[in-house]
Amino acid sequence: MKHRHALLAAGAASALVLGGIATATPPVAAAASGCSVTYTVQSQWKGGFTANVAITNLGDPMSNWTLTFDFPNASQRVTQGWSATWTQSGTRVSAASMTWNGSLGTGASTSIGFLGAWNDANPIPPSFALNGTVCTGSVTTPTASPSPTTTTPPPSGPAPKLRVSGNKILTGDGKAYRLLGVSRSSGEFACVQGKGLWDSGPVDQASVDAMKTWNIHAVRIPLNEECWLGVNGSPSGATYQQGVKDYVDLLVANGINVILDLHWTWGAYTNSPDWHCKDEHATCQKPMPDARYAPQFWTGVANTFKGNDAVVFDLFNEPYPDMPAEWNKTLGWQCLRDGGTCTGLPYEAAGMQDLVDAVRATGATNMLMVGGLEWTNDMREWLTYKPKDPLNNIAASWHAYSFNACASESCWDSQIAPLAQQVPVVIGEFGQDDCNFDYMQRLVTWADAHDMGYLAWTWNPWGCTGGAVLIKDWAGTPEPGVGEGYRAHLLTQSPYV
Repeated sequence: MKHRHALLAAGAASALVLGGIATATPPVAAAASGCSVTYTVQSQWKGGFTANVAITNLGDPMSNWTLTFDFPNASQRVTQGWSATWTQSGTRVSAASMTWNGSLGTGASTSIGFLGAWNDANPIPPSFALNGTVCTGSVTTPTASPSPTTTTPPPSGPAPKLRVSGNKILTGDGKAYRLLGVSRSSGEFACVQGKGLWDSGPVDQASVDAMKTWNIHAVRIPLNEECWLGVNGSPSGATYQQGVKDYVDLLVANGINVILDLHWTWGAYTNSPDWHCKDEHATCQKPMPDARYAPQFWTGVANTFKGNDAVVFDLFNEPYPDMPAEWNKTLGWQCLRDGGTCTGLPYEAAGMQDLVDAVRATGATNMLMVGGLEWTNDMREWLTYKPKDPLNNIAASWHAYSFNACASESCWDSQIAPLAQQVPVVIGEFGQDDCNFDYMQRLVTWADAHDMGYLAWTWNPWGCTGGAVLIKDWAGTPEPGVGEGYRAHLLTQSPYV
């Protein structure tokens, strides 16, 4: 991410009433949650029907909401909806609030509806969830419990070793697995901004325990190549490397997989737009990694963590070599894979093949993640330009923010789903440009239906004024909207497919 902190049954009378109790016992300061839903088939004819869905919030007030449910029959679908933003992927249906009906106080209700289609049968959906809370008419009241009871208890042993097999990520014992969690920013910027290594944020057992209360199973850690290599910044060199290793070891010991990401790199992008940082040092985001330091960086990281296959290497954060090439996608993909002298870049680039080779030359067998173009939101030619790996241990890293070009179910279905049939796709970063959860809910619902992992930006208490901030403090108190919604969703998920 461009770093903002630094810079249905027949008949008209058919109805079903449901309500909700959360799957977790919230910690202190969590919101009470609960809901009821009345689903009514208002009219039905051969092949079609209309339905009304009445929603009542029984918990604490909310500023926005997303209702989700699954059709029991594969032929059922929403063809047109009203009073909400309706989307459907497979049998999973999502309805996100509009600006005028997003606010629901305790006991407040709203009604939405849709025109649907069916072929074989039109049974009523068996359950509904509002912002991740399953609706059964009950209310969950906050208690002083220090950690929630989730559908998948926080792991008690070390994180699993991971490898790619076909289009799945497998654990060491052959179980299909998803990377579900967050990014934990600061390792990329703090050392070059006089803020230490972790920008005053804790990297101790208490901070990891806070993550586990969210059912987080994976943490992505952005890094700075000059700080790792001792070229620039403080701490740098051995001190920086040891700090990263200590944090990684702590997370892995707590059952949390770690994704190490090369985020900020050297390279003077002097002919860049005015909004872009022109500093040659690793003080900002660059279009491509550099041949000067990036292979050295990955050689050092791979030597440090080889033998620990619970750690994943995300080779470069958000490539966008297509922008310097005046959006020539062919030149962009060639630069991404092969590096060298790339159109529009004044420094020699390291391609993804160079970085794969650097890692594998150390003997490291760690799973790798490789991005695409346009800040890794464009994945259309990823398979064609995939770097060669003698271990065939590469997953695709896709970033999916609400302000990106590919930010709708139709785009995901046409561009990302076909890729996910060939290789594992991990949503390495995602978020939205406000502090709500509606876009993110649509994305994770779609990703769940495709057995895809995801890592939200970001586990840092920076204050959610422009979006993409999950927590209010290091204890893991969720930000209203985005944090509450994502936490509630994670608590319903298992990393095992």
